[in-house]
Amino acid sequence: MNVDNFSLSAYFFRTGFQGAASADFATLQRMMRCQLFSVPFENLDVQQGKVVSLVPEEIYRKIVDRNRGGYCYEVNGLFAMALGALGIPYQFVAARPMTYPVRRPKTHMAIVVTIEGEQWLFDLGFGSYGIREPVNLNWINREIRQHYETFRLTLSKEGDYLLQSLTDDIWKNLYEFNLSPQEWVDFEPANYLNSTHQDSIFVRGLMVVMQNPSGKDVLIGDRFMSVSEGRTTGWTVRREEIPELLQQKFSLQYHQ
Repeated sequence: MNVDNFSLSAYFFRTGFQGAASADFATLQRMMRCQLFSVPFENLDVQQGKVVSLVPEEIYRKIVDRNRGGYCYEVNGLFAMALGALGIPYQFVAARPMTYPVRRPKTHMAIVVTIEGEQWLFDLGFGSYGIREPVNLNWINREIRQHYETFRLTLSKEGDYLLQSLTDDIWKNLYEFNLSPQEWVDFEPANYLNSTHQDSIFVRGLMVVMQNPSGKDVLIGDRFMSVSEGRTTGWTVRREEIPELLQQKFSLQYHQ
């Protein structure tokens, strides 16, 4: 993918990545952590009645130049631009979110990277439920501990992967996907649905998540939660307090 305005050095500055960058797994692991800890998952544009752009140059401009975040197509798209700049092979995959009470279409974008002869799931855009480190696609039916969270990957006979998280001693389904490669244009219908449909969680309310080394900060509607080392504290935020909270906790400017 050739993105006219993409600058790897500017991307590294935006995400706080320091040191040498090579086309190896250790670099990608650090890149993922740096982006997760600096670029928020957020739906501010949708809340303001906008359809999110899937033009790579506009995604780059929004996140890197304007210091914003985005939802899955944007934050994973930006990471894919960095992969391309490093010459690392990857593919987009379309995933079916499984966190809803009813079956949903494949509206989520994730990335599968081939590095050092292995395939890894990278996902920086599944909100507060997402993985914090890459997951090897060979790690089937094993507990994958990532800091204070635990995940599991299963594989069906049909070749569908299912990502789960361990919550209150119960395995919760997050999303399923297969290795059919996707292109940017394949996500246009799903992006339009997520940006505009009245039943979309992104249309129904504000959603902002910022990962950090000990956990994450989450704002859903008027409810703020801070998760640190597996412990959660939270409180209700008044409407007039939201702009200041977004600035302090997520480094975001928001005009209601």
